[in-house]
Amino acid sequence: MTKAIRISRTGGPEVMELVDVDLPPPGPGEAQVRHHAIGLNFIDVYFRTGLYPMPLPGGLGLEGAGVVEAVGEGVTHLKPGDRVAYAGRPNGAYAEARNISAEKLVVLPDNIDFDTAAAMMLQGMTVQYLFHRTVPLKAGDTILFHAAAGGVGLIACQWAKVMGVTLIGTVGSDEKAALARAHGAHHVINYNKENFSQRVREITGGKGVRAVYDSIGKDTFIPSLDCLEPLGTMVSFGNASGPVPPFALSELASRGSLFITRPSLMDYTAKRADLEAMAASLFGVVSSGEVRIEANQRYALADVAQAHIDLEGRKTTGSSILLP
Repeated sequence: MTKAIRISRTGGPEVMELVDVDLPPPGPGEAQVRHHAIGLNFIDVYFRTGLYPMPLPGGLGLEGAGVVEAVGEGVTHLKPGDRVAYAGRPNGAYAEARNISAEKLVVLPDNIDFDTAAAMMLQGMTVQYLFHRTVPLKAGDTILFHAAAGGVGLIACQWAKVMGVTLIGTVGSDEKAALARAHGAHHVINYNKENFSQRVREITGGKGVRAVYDSIGKDTFIPSLDCLEPLGTMVSFGNASGPVPPFALSELASRGSLFITRPSLMDYTAKRADLEAMAASLFGVVSSGEVRIEANQRYALADVAQAHIDLEGRKTTGSSILLP
């Protein structure tokens, strides 16, 4: 038996329950991982509320780090005792231990601890594919990144600086603005005080940015299109304020033949070779010290409801982790 969070219906934080669940030996192709730390991400809220459908009853959580306790038949790249981390479906990371496909696990370098790994795998690999694959950025590019003081945002601020990319970030308070600047954002806009699309045009001398990275969704979508230069790319990778409503394709044409994409980490890591390359890229910038991962909030697994309340209330900065 092991302790795990389960939901039997969608809804608010109260639907999450800490229960005892059976944990059989790992099946063929699986590994059993004893978690030392678990990542908390806004996508977990989408599954809990039903915005993203999932079979019920079921678990939550897509990210964790820990030690391999056992491996199933056919697993050759891992052994008991290996330190590993992962990010991706299926849900179920909110648990003391779990069985998971061994293909989703990567071995951690010795210099990256479990808390750091759980705080960075989903968010860090998200920044990796956003900057290197979705829109391959180069030195001298200027981009707009919403929620710049969040977990993904603080990694993005630092990684953009490493790449020589000018990052304009949006935040909801002066305190978060200072945090984003401290992590490398060149310009920061408090959207509660300024019109961010107007400020972007001012900052760029009317040109606009090459790409907008938007995890907010409904509240920021159309104004974000106004920030792009002709042939620029709108990257919508989250829905913190709600799903983007339907819009006419003419909105893209009228602003200069814009591109738009709705990427998912799960698609970018579907091939084992891509997962290993992305993880190696992330481990490299973290191990070098060029990108610092900060788990600014820690919660006991039993306190996951409060963690979700804080996350949805935009009270968190940087990454948050659950400790089993």
